[in-house]
Amino acid sequence: MKSNIASAAFFCAMMAGTGLAGCSTEAITPIETEEMSVDALAARQRAPRGVDERLSGGATTVFLSDETAFGQAAPNLSPTSLRQHDAGDDAFAAEFAARASMGVPGGLGPIFHHVACEGCHVGDGRGKPELDEKGFNGLLLRLSQMGVDAHGGGLPIAGFGGQLQDQAIAGVRPEGKFSIAYTEQAGAFGDGTPFSLRAPRYVIQNTYLPFPANVQVSPRIASPVFGLGLLEALDEQTIVAGADPNDRNNDGISGKANYVWDVKSQKVALGRFGWKANQPSLLQQNAAAFNGDMGVTTSLFPDESSAGQIQAIPAHAPEVDDRTLDAVVHYTQTLGVPARRNLTDAAVQRGKLVFENAKCAACHTPSLRTGTLQGLPEISNQQIFPYTDMLLHDMGEGLADNRPDFAATGREWRTTPLWGLGLTATVNKHTFLLHDGRARNVMEAILWHGGEAQASRDYVRRLAKDDRDALLAFLSSL
Repeated sequence: MKSNIASAAFFCAMMAGTGLAGCSTEAITPIETEEMSVDALAARQRAPRGVDERLSGGATTVFLSDETAFGQAAPNLSPTSLRQHDAGDDAFAAEFAARASMGVPGGLGPIFHHVACEGCHVGDGRGKPELDEKGFNGLLLRLSQMGVDAHGGGLPIAGFGGQLQDQAIAGVRPEGKFSIAYTEQAGAFGDGTPFSLRAPRYVIQNTYLPFPANVQVSPRIASPVFGLGLLEALDEQTIVAGADPNDRNNDGISGKANYVWDVKSQKVALGRFGWKANQPSLLQQNAAAFNGDMGVTTSLFPDESSAGQIQAIPAHAPEVDDRTLDAVVHYTQTLGVPARRNLTDAAVQRGKLVFENAKCAACHTPSLRTGTLQGLPEISNQQIFPYTDMLLHDMGEGLADNRPDFAATGREWRTTPLWGLGLTATVNKHTFLLHDGRARNVMEAILWHGGEAQASRDYVRRLAKDDRDALLAFLSSL
């Protein structure tokens, strides 16, 4: 359980699946919207006059910048909501254990990636692509083959499913292990200053069955957990208003929404979460993580991740009940967002101008307003500064995983929120970024941008060192 007393006081002063039957024939089509002009897009991104940009999460903003900054409850929670948050916090941190027998609660595995949610989302922050005695705890591999499943999602691999399970309980073999080999790619800024980017290559080995050829493999690093409820509270119309799939305004940016299968409602819905916006809700995101990452079943995903394999266990009742699942969902909805820092610093202000001139804000939308999320007035109707448009963008061949995910192509990724970016090193003790952690710092992440972001990347590459440093100072203030 995490204390937020200091943050709340400061704030008050400032403010005075699978396994379910059914197949949909519903078309995956976005809400119809008018294409936005450049001026209209700029107006949409601009914060209302008088709004304090330090309040990244609106009334959910927390004012701590230490290693606990990502794990604080929103300071405006009601007593009832805070109790639910704390219950979800305990469940998020709990480590699952293997069953001693089929009648014993627990239910880790039999194949899995980690034993607890917090094991990958350390401090409610980012994972890292580093190997320890248990494997790549914060990094996993998604798997699929050519074609799509009944609902338009990735087609699982026979004997392996949709994710490589690199851990297993006693007496069971992991599906396999993987390693990463990096190749350095040298380059230089316009002023001659050298840089190097590392390109990863993944090798899957020691599989319990022969591994098929031509498998689509996509590495995914664990993302920060805070602020997710605010992103869920964004109205669908707010998100799709920024979409311009045919680039009718000729600005080179053609973001689009992903539309995915909602297991609970049994229909197509807007994708919001995950690196390719392939999950429609935090309920499904959390239930899928329980199932895919820990081999733990819920009412939403009642089948084991090992179902259909030669080492599957018999069917059984859900291992996480709805009350616990709802608490974890509530926890991920009600974590506060760290406040921005150093807004009046000259370098930060200069860097903000560089960010705008580089047209980074065309995808990393600075400010949005949440709608009304039923049962959660604390995160409803908030002016927030997430620096994301929640849309898919072609990021070029260099970042392509060549693995489609519903409407997302193998070159497209959802715009990553930038709030809290500058506290990553403090909270998580590293600065590895992008979907697979290949970037060792913020500048490397920028230099990997391609596709729709190529012009912005090239603009930054041509900057003088003082302007590059100012840009990094601005991003560190978020």
